[in-house]
Amino acid sequence: MVESQFWKSLFRVGIPNTNRKRVLAMLGNVVLHLHPVKTRKSGVKMRYTWCAGGVTFFLFLVLTFTGLLLMFYYRPTVEYAFVDILDLREQVPFGIMREVHRWGAHAMVITVWIHMFRVFMTGSYKPPREFNWVIGVILLVLTLLLSFTGYLLPWDQLAFWAVTVGYEIARASPFIGDEFAFVLFGGYQLGPNALLRWYVLHVVGLPLTVGFLIAIHFWRIRKDGGITGPL
Repeated sequence: MVESQFWKSLFRVGIPNTNRKRVLAMLGNVVLHLHPVKTRKSGVKMRYTWCAGGVTFFLFLVLTFTGLLLMFYYRPTVEYAFVDILDLREQVPFGIMREVHRWGAHAMVITVWIHMFRVFMTGSYKPPREFNWVIGVILLVLTLLLSFTGYLLPWDQLAFWAVTVGYEIARASPFIGDEFAFVLFGGYQLGPNALLRWYVLHVVGLPLTVGFLIAIHFWRIRKDGGITGPL
């Protein structure tokens, strides 16, 4: 079997029984090539931060999957948004997806902070990894923006008044406050435009940006020598 042309077309390197073949197998795989060829033993042990970076990425995948399911039922309009949220919880089969999405978002914010704390405490932001530290900070900000934009989507009293605070903060920006608020919320007061605009940001703009930066983040981890310090 291993000598057949079919097998060789799938596994060009052969059985990775030498260091050279192991390297070639890593570099020739679309998934494995994102990781370093060699990793410190301390980098694959479960330590006190519970592999927070990997858990954060896993939660991002969970949120992407559950978010796609929720998009089949949710309508981003003032008339239907709150009703659809109630239906997702009470009527729609597998309505637990809404709760998984909600609690997964809270957990992702927590694991991002834990991951950033671990990187800071172990000095993993120092040269030559300062570029990846900046990418990580941007991902932290985008994660908070994902959480904040999703907070408006139920369009209940809690969401409306919480986002009103954000709207007033935007208006308080020096010199361009009203224009800044208009760009973010689609008008000079909260309404249908704000709901639709934040829905598009939540399901399209921010997730695509986060996914792109995560790919760069993983690539830089490999280029910079792998995970540093204890997990």
